[in-house]
Amino acid sequence: MKDNEAAAVPPDQGLRIRTEVRSPGGAAAPFGEAAIVVRDLNLAYGDNHVLHGISMDVEERRVSALIGPSGCGKSTLLRCINRMNDLIDGVRTWGMLHVKGQDIYAPATDVIEIRRRIGMVFQKSNPFPKSVYENVVYGLRIAGVNDRATLDEACERSLRGAALWDEVKDRLGESGLSLSGGQMQRLCIARAIAVEPEIILMDEPCSALDPIATLKIEELIYELKERYTIVIVTHNLQQAARVSDRTAFFWLGRLVEYGATSDMFTAPKDKLTEDYITGRFG
Repeated sequence: MKDNEAAAVPPDQGLRIRTEVRSPGGAAAPFGEAAIVVRDLNLAYGDNHVLHGISMDVEERRVSALIGPSGCGKSTLLRCINRMNDLIDGVRTWGMLHVKGQDIYAPATDVIEIRRRIGMVFQKSNPFPKSVYENVVYGLRIAGVNDRATLDEACERSLRGAALWDEVKDRLGESGLSLSGGQMQRLCIARAIAVEPEIILMDEPCSALDPIATLKIEELIYELKERYTIVIVTHNLQQAARVSDRTAFFWLGRLVEYGATSDMFTAPKDKLTEDYITGRFG
């Protein structure tokens, strides 16, 4: 089931659904200042209401995981944060979504600037048919940066940040498509951080990778949160437990429970969350 089919499913399914945020009053948890503030966010594709009154805070320089069955709205919410859903015909979004204090759905918002500030890594690695070097500096070139020394510095810094420099420093002129699957995904992460974003969104970044490559990406996520706020969508509950500080569980386009990952996986407050985490459905 796709995200945009979520509202087509009868809303109860015999299961109790609660939509309130579990942190008191929807306020930021004690980790620190919120980088992303979502309040009563809704999204519809035409008459199909997909996201229902989502309210949550994503803390600065933390990893927040979005979990739930396929079609529950996780990726749709992720794409709301950098307004990628705008590219879909007939989409309507209402409610509040602030990033670093800015209302990103305000009429005067520069969407291109929003997408520069909020990097995105997709489920399937998508390097351009260009050299490793040109893949990394592509965003800078688009922004008008052509000074070679600046690009060289950004390339090395970004590849080091993506834990890839030592593996490709002698292959910068080779095609990015010549790398292994795990290397290509890290190349895409390097490309995302080259423009120095404030937030990184990851949509199932390890689903197509082998266990060794997955481990490298997870270790990288742990290192990147020292500098970036990260939101990751994953179907892998073990991965969510390993890499995230906070976890949000979605069901049929609603936020069922949101809290510290350690609490979510050991003492969930909602029976529906417990049933999903323990494998009773999903």
